[in-house]
Amino acid sequence: MTSPSPAISARNLTLTLGSDAAPVQILRGIDLDIADGSICALLGPSGSGKSSLMAVLSGLERASGGALDVAGADFSTMDEDQLAAARRGRIGIVLQAFHLLPTMTALENVAMPMELAGASGAQERAREELVAVGLGHRLGHYPTQLSGGEQQRVAIARAIAPGPRLIFADEPTGNLDVATGHEIIELLFARRAETGATLLVITHDPELAARCDRIVTMADGRIASDTAA
Repeated sequence: MTSPSPAISARNLTLTLGSDAAPVQILRGIDLDIADGSICALLGPSGSGKSSLMAVLSGLERASGGALDVAGADFSTMDEDQLAAARRGRIGIVLQAFHLLPTMTALENVAMPMELAGASGAQERAREELVAVGLGHRLGHYPTQLSGGEQQRVAIARAIAPGPRLIFADEPTGNLDVATGHEIIELLFARRAETGATLLVITHDPELAARCDRIVTMADGRIASDTAA
């Protein structure tokens, strides 16, 4: 029997920003496989490259070099437009800042990306996911009418509603108080478990990292350690 292909496979992945005259190396040859359906924590000090690595792995940033396969798509050969298309339905992203559109209701914020992708039944799917994250009574509320925790619940619903194979979360509790942050993590893990998606989460919280299957620590644009939690 052959083992299933990894959700993410990166080989000698590099990212260089800045000008040709003054290049800045952000990622310096990353080799990383993340198993399908696993939970991986990404740790490291500020400036270590962890957010940049997540941006490249999620298709928000194009790598400068190396090979990258994400959920069966060859991201290393794609331009920005192709990466944007490849993310749809394949990748869900939850960020520290909620990035909800202020002129749209919770329901519209969740449904809109699916509608732009041409998915049928986007409104109903959005409603189902908002109910699943405990916001069935907030469908018509705008972001300014929601607490920080509720806004992050909307962001989680938006990430998960299309049924992605991969979920990326960059410090998802960074703008929340401790109690609300714990609730959001419990919710994120519960929804991931129900969907079976692969989860990659950037965190500074050792308690959260210990709940993951694996901990990858970065330093100076490289992987410094890679251990089972």
